[in-house]
Amino acid sequence: MKAIRLNSPGNWEAINIPDPNELSDDHALLKVNRIGVCGTDLHAFRGTQPFFSYPRILGHELAVEVVAVGRLVTNVKVGDRCAVEPYYNDIIGQAVRRGKTNCGEHLKVLGVHVDGGMCEYISYPAGFLHSSSALNNDQLALIEPLAIGCHAVDRARISAADIVLVIGAGPIGLGTIQFARITGARVMAMDIDEGKLRKCRQITGIRDTLTADGDVVEKLKEMLDGDLPTIILDATGNPKSMMGTFNYAAAGGTIVFIGLFIGDVVFHDPLFHKKELTLMASRAAMSTDFSRIIQLAEEGKIDPAAYITHRLDFNQVITDFQKLYDHGSELIKAVIDL
Repeated sequence: MKAIRLNSPGNWEAINIPDPNELSDDHALLKVNRIGVCGTDLHAFRGTQPFFSYPRILGHELAVEVVAVGRLVTNVKVGDRCAVEPYYNDIIGQAVRRGKTNCGEHLKVLGVHVDGGMCEYISYPAGFLHSSSALNNDQLALIEPLAIGCHAVDRARISAADIVLVIGAGPIGLGTIQFARITGARVMAMDIDEGKLRKCRQITGIRDTLTADGDVVEKLKEMLDGDLPTIILDATGNPKSMMGTFNYAAAGGTIVFIGLFIGDVVFHDPLFHKKELTLMASRAAMSTDFSRIIQLAEEGKIDPAAYITHRLDFNQVITDFQKLYDHGSELIKAVIDL
């Protein structure tokens, strides 16, 4: 069957790989219908993605259809359309035993640690499939990036009394904003690109936005009558932005790093202690996040497909993937159609 593999940064190759004919008892055979292009994929193409090795078949934001199931599979059936939870632990380590399946010591991510879904069919453990008879392929492919924001908001333990600043108005930031708003808190967004903030306001309905230039602390205080955000969720993966959050946070506040970069986070320890800040990382998502988002989408409370701004045909990936970088702030989410 056809597949597209990234052999090295900037170097795609169309290849033929064996069909997944032998189906394990707990696996399902899946036809890949839609692939979301993630920031991970964009970074991998440019050679700036941490924890990544080449060659690799990318693709972890997937909408699939069940073609066959192993004899022990009961949660899905042939014909079901599903979103894929692309992280799994084939070794049950300490974190998994404690219920932290999203950050297990042996966690594997499709398209990062193992080959992903940029191919016609894949075999995958059925327990990580989330079906919906109501959602279309575009919506199902976007469940996973929304789950990243959903999990980060859960990590932050936001209350209606909080002031939340989400930094980074890309797809992950937009999803984070939507789930933060559900808490009833006041939610603000910040980005270096006014074009992205404009799209952020259109998609999420948020009103409070600011550009990340000049004296950000003074801008925040002016908008908040002298106060500062009590919760900051940084979805940029940019070291300057992430390290700036220690200045932006209110005393007693919480900072959650959703994005990551290759390098060290450095902060002024006396400021960190003076403010008694809480610093968290947020990695991937939980199975319950997928179920919750599908339910919200089925109820019409969110529309994952609203993020899609660009499309590629599977046969255009090799020639046109590079062009995605040319769209700048106009690119929110691209999908690949099979």
